Amino acid sequence: MYAIAGVTGNTGSVVAETLLAQGKQVRVIVRDAAKGEAWRVKGAEVAIADLSDRAALTRALTGVAGAYLLLPPDVTTKTPLESNAARTDVLVAAIQAARVPHVVFLSSIGAQHAEGTGPIRALHHAERKLAATGAALTFVRAAYFQENWGAALGMLPQGVLPTFIPAGFAYPQVATRDIGRTAAAALVEGGAGTQIIELAGPRDLTAHDVAAAAATLTGRPVAASEAPTSAVVPTFTGFGLSAEVSELFREMYEGIASGKVAWEGGKARFVRGSVSIDETLDI
Repeated sequence: MYAIAGVTGNTGSVVAETLLAQGKQVRVIVRDAAKGEAWRVKGAEVAIADLSDRAALTRALTGVAGAYLLLPPDVTTKTPLESNAARTDVLVAAIQAARVPHVVFLSSIGAQHAEGTGPIRALHHAERKLAATGAALTFVRAAYFQENWGAALGMLPQGVLPTFIPAGFAYPQVATRDIGRTAAAALVEGGAGTQIIELAGPRDLTAHDVAAAAATLTGRPVAASEAPTSAVVPTFTGFGLSAEVSELFREMYEGIASGKVAWEGGKARFVRGSVSIDETLDI
């Protein structure tokens, strides 16, 4: 039995679907029983738990061979790092109480750094806290999500793809489908000690590459348009994100462009997924 969090999102749903297709026993963790019904029909066991509820999460994790866990984003909080630290403490306590033998945790490229990486700082903290659980750990340090470009697609009718990262700078990007498949494989493989998977897409991409893919799919010209990082906070707060979360994104974009948000290498296992940016945009 494998416990899977985040099944109402992009990665957890793929993890659960992949395992069910392989005939594995799956327990999905949802906050709302109604959202678990579709998974019950598919053959999954359903556990009702909020990831901030230690007692409920402990029950959801009890008796499993492995668990896929993550820190879901909260883009409206005014204390993003503190909120994530508190949720991490709940994860740690529940893992220890349930004696989960193996945890696959969604982390990020750049999580080896404590500073200068924006929201990724929360994952650096989480990796180190999880190390105290005694569970075998597999950290899937994923690249920048290809799906993040979705927020910029509204500008395509004007022939523009906005970017806060220099348009000619190539950096790793990965589809959430590849993340889910990789996490499912890691659960089945099992773990010993601490392992790090550095996960990228088929090739590193520039904003020009993404614009070219968008142009092919839409049949109209699309050009990447650079915006200064000073525009990140006003742009994101205009979308409803808190100023504090928006500031972290500004820091992350600058970290990507400077090369700080990059792979650690060393003993980490580097994996490339198979989903191209064309496939991700064509939805």
